[in-house]
Amino acid sequence: MSTKSILKESSLTFLENYLNNSSPTGYEAEGQKLWMNYLKPYVDTFITDTYGTAVGVINPDAPFKVVIEGHSDEIAWYVNYISDDGFIYVIRNGGSDHMIAPSKRVHIHTKKGIVRGVFGWPAIHTRNKDKEITTRIDNIFIDCGCETKEEVEKLGIHVGCVVTYPDGFEVLNENKFICRAIDNRMGGFMIAEVARLLKENKKDLPFGLYVVNSVQEEVGLRGAEMITQTIKPNVAIVTDVCHDTNTPMIDKKIEGDLKMGKGPVIAYAPATQNNLRELIVDTAETNKIPFQRHASSRVTGTDTDAFAYSNGGVASALISLPLRYMHTTVEMVHRDDVENVIKLIYETLLKIENNETFSYFK
Repeated sequence: MSTKSILKESSLTFLENYLNNSSPTGYEAEGQKLWMNYLKPYVDTFITDTYGTAVGVINPDAPFKVVIEGHSDEIAWYVNYISDDGFIYVIRNGGSDHMIAPSKRVHIHTKKGIVRGVFGWPAIHTRNKDKEITTRIDNIFIDCGCETKEEVEKLGIHVGCVVTYPDGFEVLNENKFICRAIDNRMGGFMIAEVARLLKENKKDLPFGLYVVNSVQEEVGLRGAEMITQTIKPNVAIVTDVCHDTNTPMIDKKIEGDLKMGKGPVIAYAPATQNNLRELIVDTAETNKIPFQRHASSRVTGTDTDAFAYSNGGVASALISLPLRYMHTTVEMVHRDDVENVIKLIYETLLKIENNETFSYFK
């Protein structure tokens, strides 16, 4: 299978629509509907749970269960306080970065629909140049063009409304994808593409495959924590993003040496089961898929941890996509890496044997 053949025009159309749709943590349902609609031709059935995790299932009656997983939620803000003169103060919903907020346009989601606003900031002319103010969570504010609290409330805005950025999908220099929420709707896209390739290439797996798009990863791996108890899988291969550390102001001695365009990143961490990870490494080498390695000290910080430590222990591994500018509105990945993550997961699934325990003690 040629790498160049992986992404179809229809795949990229779905990717753009899926990324441009808002799916903040706790409010992922509309994005999940888009995802399930795209995945429907390639799976046998779906599972959804109370909080909105969506799972496409191939071979649902098979006793041995393999998960491939990404998470569907994006970081956002909550309306926390509305001042008497109509300015809106926020708290985080996930790891939203206060440093990038000033001058950003926002969408405030209300029962009446989306209300547009901006994160305001004092003009450079008005600031004390000898004592420059820095952004903090308590001094960034949203301006909806209202003069009073009552005006804001008439628009349908109240404490608890969720706020997202509208920044959309673009391609830079032919092969760099940029958007907000690539962390980690690109993961949901990649696992959907794996399911598509299995169907189109008429590959019959000897086990049940659970294509999982979890909710609420950004607030503590919560969706994965819930769905793994429902599925009770034997194996889990998780895909998320990791840092491209080759941009300015990042210390490689701390963050490792990873670069977009150089291939998927295979994680080394206590949560990654060594025999499963080595199967992935062997698969990459056999299929001449470029890859990188990354070490995580205690936790991966991804849904891998939730799957690994569930149900008495699930053989789990993490394949990451190198990404620049995480948790900003201009997250950037390389198309070649996207295609190679898809290819690596696909080829690994073809190598997993039915009822494989990955035991260290055979």
